[in-house]
Amino acid sequence: MIRHRAPTLLLATLLLGAPVWAQEATPSSAPPAAPADPTEVDPAEPDFSVITLPSTLRLPRHGVAFRLTHRFTRPLGDGDFGDLAGDFFGFDSSAAVGFELRFGLFRNTQLGIYRTSDKTIEFFLQQALWQQASHPVGVALQASLEGRDNFGEEKSPRVALIVARKLGTRGALYAVPAWIGNVNLGPKRSGVDEDSFMLGLGARLRVGPGLYLVGEVSPRLTGYEPIRADGRTSPALLSFAFEKQVGGHAFQINFSNAIGTTPAQVARAQDGAVSGWFIGFNLSRKFY
Repeated sequence: MIRHRAPTLLLATLLLGAPVWAQEATPSSAPPAAPADPTEVDPAEPDFSVITLPSTLRLPRHGVAFRLTHRFTRPLGDGDFGDLAGDFFGFDSSAAVGFELRFGLFRNTQLGIYRTSDKTIEFFLQQALWQQASHPVGVALQASLEGRDNFGEEKSPRVALIVARKLGTRGALYAVPAWIGNVNLGPKRSGVDEDSFMLGLGARLRVGPGLYLVGEVSPRLTGYEPIRADGRTSPALLSFAFEKQVGGHAFQINFSNAIGTTPAQVARAQDGAVSGWFIGFNLSRKFY
């Protein structure tokens, strides 16, 4: 059985230890290194997503980026080690798959579409507000709308502010406060919140050439609290990952306590689903 404390401790280490690592790597008098040209690879912020959280990375005008998400549905803690190895550590199980395509409409504006294998479709628009080169942090605003059954029902809007603090060239820290509407898929009842307000926290730290440790957590601050199949309140989505960047390609293998990848799915976390930890991966490619 995989212990629940290990991922929490790893994420805490990433978040709390990051400023020290950044101070060792970059003199305090030097500005954070960030390419002025968005077509260049930024070693501190190399991708448009952390794991499920968005980043402030800009997409060049008329640039295109593609992302594939994969979450295997077998809980890693089911059975003993022999059972897990017999299922090739979860890779033999079915998977929740997502395809994302984003386009740089203007220099600081990008839009995209993301579809998952459960027929959820998300449309999103992201606007960069300012860059860390001239401010203490980088900030972007993202709005999205997702709908189940090929956007035919249960629409869930989301508005999120993305705040990023780069640590020189060693990585970045993220805070993503977000409001998400229509999270409750159950019966609509008087006095029961339908929306959620969340605060996503993430970190990406470079530990070698193109190699990163990544972690994020998305706790619900107020609003709807989903209930799991066992009757307990669903925990916040918690994920950690190992990532390799090579030019315009990125491959990330991740571990999460739920398999949702859209904003409303993240807000629901283990709502009515099998609990446990799941293995998955993200694969992205930039075309510019």
